[in-house]
Amino acid sequence: MSLAFLHSHDAAEAHSDAVWDISWTSNDTVISVSADGSIKQWTSAGDPQPPNPSSDFPAPHMLGLVSLSVSPDAKYALYNTIEGLTSLWDLTTGDIVGKYESYNRSSGGGDVEPSWSVSLNPNCQTYTSSGASGNVAIHSANSENFGQRLSSLPSGRSKFGLHCTHSPDGKRVALSSESGQIYIFDLETNSLATTYTSHAMAVRDLVWSPDCNLLLSASEDKRLVLHDVRTSSGGMVAAFTGHSSWVLSVDISPDNRLALSGSADKTIKVWDIAARAAVSTVQDTGEVWSVSWRPKLTSVGVGAFVTGGEDGVVRWWRGAGGGSTF
Repeated sequence: MSLAFLHSHDAAEAHSDAVWDISWTSNDTVISVSADGSIKQWTSAGDPQPPNPSSDFPAPHMLGLVSLSVSPDAKYALYNTIEGLTSLWDLTTGDIVGKYESYNRSSGGGDVEPSWSVSLNPNCQTYTSSGASGNVAIHSANSENFGQRLSSLPSGRSKFGLHCTHSPDGKRVALSSESGQIYIFDLETNSLATTYTSHAMAVRDLVWSPDCNLLLSASEDKRLVLHDVRTSSGGMVAAFTGHSSWVLSVDISPDNRLALSGSADKTIKVWDIAARAAVSTVQDTGEVWSVSWRPKLTSVGVGAFVTGGEDGVVRWWRGAGGGSTF
């Protein structure tokens, strides 16, 4: 089986540094965050798209933005700077409705930890963060007490938490570590449910399947590993190999059929999950730090995805034969 994807177009203007995270939203816009400190919203045609005529993008931060999480209804974008300033952007009004300096110790609290990765709960009432401790912190996402730490979920190991992400139903959160472990926390019981040791090196990215049954991980060991979270032990059901360097980013298509990966080997691969095989390889110009499927399915199925990477350019890709419009 082959499934060709073609380069459709680039964003009208590039970020001035690498794109570190990206999300194609349910409103058919694309949000990107960059090492240049900026967050931008684009139309599917690649044009900058402020939320309304009277507003503009948030001003660039002096330090890079490393983490992005968009609500399912595309109303909010949660993002985090490299030193741990977490912000919540209302995409419908253009307002920053919450800011939290996770590195600020002026309150005297002993449990302060700068956030590295952040994930907005689909209910938009809370968000999680991870950092150097290897634990997951639960914070309020309400504007009146945004950032307030509500609880902390220990992983049991003090290894840097590289990426955290909620399941689509908001009942669980997965955390990956610099040493290769993956932890799944049950948010209904506030407890560690499962630990996976599927990788030999740092796990850079994680994504849940839309039905919440599968978890796909991307690692510096050059592999993607598919886990079935319904099983009580092991969890690993398949490993995908073919990249020649670190796998930096990963996503699962909205119909659960295909996976998408971006690598430091400057390629993007599309994988058939059932066949456990790559069905398309696309050459890019640099390291591919972020990938995201279009949430909307077309008459021909999964039709498009967007990527961002080392050169700062947001790129749109479409399936061959799927039409040139989005």
